[in-house]
Amino acid sequence: MPEHQPPAPLVLEKEILDRFVAVYFKEKGKYLSLLENHGSPLWVLDTSVLKAKALRFSQAFNAYFDKTSYYFAMKSNNRPEVSAALLESGFGLDVSSGIELRTALNLNAGDIIFSGPGKTHEELNLALQHRDRVTLLLDSFGELDRLSALVSGPDPVSPVRVGIRLTTNPEGLWRKFGITLDMLPEFWKKIAALPHIRFAGLQFHSSWNLTPERQVEFIRLLGQALARMPKDFNRKIEFIDIGGGYWPEEGEWLHSPETPEGASPQENSIPWDRVRPHYRIPGTPIETFAKEISQAFHTHIFPHADCRICFEPGRWICHSAMHLLLSVTDKKSHDLVITDAGTNVIGWERFETDYFPVLNLSRPGPVERPCHILGSLCTPHDVFGYAYFGEGMETGDCLMIPCQGAYTYSLGQNFIKGLPGFVKL
Repeated sequence: MPEHQPPAPLVLEKEILDRFVAVYFKEKGKYLSLLENHGSPLWVLDTSVLKAKALRFSQAFNAYFDKTSYYFAMKSNNRPEVSAALLESGFGLDVSSGIELRTALNLNAGDIIFSGPGKTHEELNLALQHRDRVTLLLDSFGELDRLSALVSGPDPVSPVRVGIRLTTNPEGLWRKFGITLDMLPEFWKKIAALPHIRFAGLQFHSSWNLTPERQVEFIRLLGQALARMPKDFNRKIEFIDIGGGYWPEEGEWLHSPETPEGASPQENSIPWDRVRPHYRIPGTPIETFAKEISQAFHTHIFPHADCRICFEPGRWICHSAMHLLLSVTDKKSHDLVITDAGTNVIGWERFETDYFPVLNLSRPGPVERPCHILGSLCTPHDVFGYAYFGEGMETGDCLMIPCQGAYTYSLGQNFIKGLPGFVKL
C-alpha cells in the first residue's frame, strides 16, 4: 500500500491555543488543591473524560455499522484505572504481551484480543488457559505452528479462537507485523486443516492516522483480496478489526514545521528570548473517520463478508484524560527554571519536538512568555517546554502540562529520579 503523506503543518492559530489554555486555567483551583493534598510531581487521571471519549467514539461508528466491538489499546496507557474505566464503558481490551494480558484478566475483562508479533510459548499458553475470554491475532505462519503444537485437541465448548493479522505495508519496519495479502490463501489452507483452532476474522492496523485515507485504501485492497478467496473462507469471517491509530481531532502540535533540513530558516532567525511560532498538522473529527470507513466497507467488504467491525482506539481515547502537574524547584534566571520532575516521567524526549502548552497555575495569565522549563535529570535532554503561559515564574510555582495521557505514562521509567504520584478524579 503506498505511503500517504500527512498534510503540511500550519501555524497554530492563536484562537485555538487560547481556547485550549483557558479550559485548564478555569479549573486551576482543583489542580492546585490536588498538588497540595498529594504532592508534586503528580499524574492526574480524569475518568469522566475517558468515558466521554469512549462514548463519542462508539456513537460515531455505531451510526454507520450494525455490529461493532471496541477494544482499548492498553499499550497507550497501561495504568489499570484507565482500562477499568473503559471496561465500565463497554469496551474490551487490546493487549500486546503476557504482562498486559495478566492485567486485563485481573481486571475481569470478558473480551480480550491479544495482538502483537513474537508471542512466546508462555504468552500463548496463558491465552489458551483463558480461551473463553481471549481471541488470538496470529502474526505469522510460525506463530500458527507454535500455537498448534500447544493445543492438545479440539474443545467444542471453548475452542481456540483466532484472527489473522495482515500487514498494511510490506516494506520497511512495519513489515514486522502480520502477513501480506498475497499470503492469505496459503495461511487459510493451513489453518483450515487444524480442527482444534477456529478461524474467526481478520485484523489490520495503520498508525498516525490524521485522516482516514490509509485505512480506506487498505479496505479497498482487502476487498480485492476477499473477492479472490474461497466463499467458505469469507463465510467464516465473524469480524474484521481495523485497529487503531486515530489521531486526536486537534491534530499534532509541533515546535517547528517538519522539513528534511529541520527548522525553517525563518524559525532559526528568531532569538530564544522570544516565543517562537507553534505549528499543527490538522486532525480529523472521528465522525468523518466513521463516515468514510463505513462507505469503504459497504463498497468493498460487505459484498463478500457479513461481519462485525472491531476497533482498537488508544491515543484518541486517553490523550486528553491525563495531565502532568509539577513544581519549580530552582529559578536560575528570568528565562530558565528547573522542575521537581524529569522527563523520565514520560520516558522520551517528547517536548523537544512536540508542543504542549506549559501553564503556570500559581500565576495564571493569557500571555505565553519565553522560558526554558527543564527537568532535574543529569542530562541536557530533559526539556518540558520553551515557554509558559502565566504572569511570571518563581520557585515553588505549580505548573501543568495538559493532555499527556497517551504513550507517556506507559513509558515512564526510574532513570535517575523516581516517578510521580497518581490520583484519579
